Amino acid sequence: MPPKKRARVNKGAESSVKHDDLSRTSTAAGSDGSESAGPPVYSHWLMKSEPESRFENGVDVKFGIEDLKALPDQTGCWDGVRNYQARNFLRQMKAGQLAFFYHSNCKEPGIAGIMTIVKEAYVDHTQFDRKDVHYDATSKADNPKWSMVDVRFQRMMKRFLPLSELKEHYLQHRSDGGPLKDVALFTRARLSVQPLTSEQFDFILSLEDEGPR
Repeated sequence: MPPKKRARVNKGAESSVKHDDLSRTSTAAGSDGSESAGPPVYSHWLMKSEPESRFENGVDVKFGIEDLKALPDQTGCWDGVRNYQARNFLRQMKAGQLAFFYHSNCKEPGIAGIMTIVKEAYVDHTQFDRKDVHYDATSKADNPKWSMVDVRFQRMMKRFLPLSELKEHYLQHRSDGGPLKDVALFTRARLSVQPLTSEQFDFILSLEDEGPR
């Protein structure tokens, strides 16, 4: 992304998808790890960024969904992730997969829209930039620690889904075994890049057609 328009997060194969393709059915069998051995392989994501101004070392790390929409081709790199688990999720992403754009560290956190992964994980250049707020002196060019992906704006949610509403469903599902019973948004809340099973993604997507609670 251009300077001061990078996708910022709380520390911690081109493809396009038409709006009509946002179906509420699972993708390939085992895409959420339910039918495969070893670590789960996810196909949907939730990615957090800050839509309100906040300065680190004199640099505004603000990057909301409107900032992504304003970029050329509505596409930019999702850099600055400095948590190993979040980085590993970035490295699992495949071009064409969908992610919720989540507004964090703001007056009303929640899911604002949907974006598409358009370039799979590659070296995050900000780790080597001494002027960047996410510079990492311990990362070496011959063995870089951090990765990023490119994302493209897909669409806004039909209505903003606030964290408070999502928490209500999470608490209910903990009791009745619903799809959000172990969703990372609440079980691994500090992660800026989180996996979603197909079932979790589909349930959350269905909420945009319902009135707010």
